[in-house]
Amino acid sequence: MSDHSQLRSMQSVLPVSPVPWWKSSLFWRTFFLVGIVLVISMGAWIASFRLEQRGTRARAIAEQVVSLVTITRAALVHSEPESRRELLFDLASNEGIRIYPLEPTDQIEPAASGDDLMQSMLPYIQQKMGSDTILSPRVNDMPGFWISFALEEDDVYWLRLDNGRVRGISGLRWLGWGGIVLVLSLLGAGFISRLLNEPLARLAYAARQMANGKSPEPLPEKGITEIREANHSFNQMVKDLERVDSDRTEILAGISHDLRTPLTRMRLELEMSSLPAESREGMQSDISQMDAIVGQFLDYARLGAPAASETVDLSSLLHSIVEEAARRPGLRLTARIEDGLTVVASEVDIRRLVNNVLTNAGRYGKTPGSDLAEVDITCYRAGDEVKIELADCGIGVPETELERMLRPFTRMDNARGQANGSGLGLAIVSRIAKRYRGRVRLENRENGGFIVSVSFPAAKFPKAS
Repeated sequence: MSDHSQLRSMQSVLPVSPVPWWKSSLFWRTFFLVGIVLVISMGAWIASFRLEQRGTRARAIAEQVVSLVTITRAALVHSEPESRRELLFDLASNEGIRIYPLEPTDQIEPAASGDDLMQSMLPYIQQKMGSDTILSPRVNDMPGFWISFALEEDDVYWLRLDNGRVRGISGLRWLGWGGIVLVLSLLGAGFISRLLNEPLARLAYAARQMANGKSPEPLPEKGITEIREANHSFNQMVKDLERVDSDRTEILAGISHDLRTPLTRMRLELEMSSLPAESREGMQSDISQMDAIVGQFLDYARLGAPAASETVDLSSLLHSIVEEAARRPGLRLTARIEDGLTVVASEVDIRRLVNNVLTNAGRYGKTPGSDLAEVDITCYRAGDEVKIELADCGIGVPETELERMLRPFTRMDNARGQANGSGLGLAIVSRIAKRYRGRVRLENRENGGFIVSVSFPAAKFPKAS
């Protein structure tokens, strides 16, 4: 099996259940919540209005119908018999009122089969006109609003009106109004959601920039009191952190630079002294360790400067670093590196990152029962990222301490064996990764050991012109 095939088989992808888009955003949650509340409120209002109008509107229309029937009956009673035909024609053409004689053979549809409004009107009309008054939505298959009335005891007629004159608000009109109100409600919900979530989204974006080691733009200190105070506090926190980081970097650089001079003088005086060889070697080792610690302080301080931007052939660089590191005493390296991997970074910083991890492995990651630190170096592409994994075969660290390992001046001597150091090795690794939009992950190997995984965004190697 080729190295590339082994690399692919080594990559284990854990299944991640996707989060629905309407759950992953506070905007959409607020939008749906406000929208649902508005729709429920609108539905409750429409139901209440229709219940209210069933009684009030039915009584009002019933009184109008009774008045209309009374006036029509009076006009017919007091008109001359020869002019009634002309009167009926005028009522039909001008008022939409049609009069028909009520025949025993008429097919009458009961009022109960009509709409709710007609059923609600029947008691009021019978109370005014008599219990023998008939309402019907259809007579002889002719639709309309039919009401019976008598000119004389045996002379009974139908008065027919168009449904539009007495019909309540139709379901289609309710649907149209409801649709308009729904659209307006959803637009209002979207506006309210945006108004509430935009300051939070801006604050979250600024916090992500800080987490990536960037300095975010100051947040606007305006708007409602709570948002204004939160943005002011965040801006003040950013200024304080930047000042603290600047002061710490300046102090580290100053102290480290000042310590280099006495260390050089001590090394020179030691060379000129007449101490025994064993004592001289021990003191030289101590001075070398102090000089290495001072060098780490300077490295950590220099990382506050603007990052370089160049496309680095990571595959070639790692092969070169492995060849150089293989000559170090106490290290045994195994490398599996894909070809053609590139990242946007500084070659010097990548060297410093890998060498810091290897130095850390040489000090703390020795294989139990051996004086060697066996380190597996793997580099491969995963999607849009390039990953570098450096895994030793030591005893690892407690799971609860993994996150703390990336903090400056943190050492795990109790867990990883006794060794001298500044506690800045992995902190420098983390800072370099963040400098180039990367990230660091620490974990223990299943069979014992410690893994440092660094991911960078992949870049295309520039083509030769």
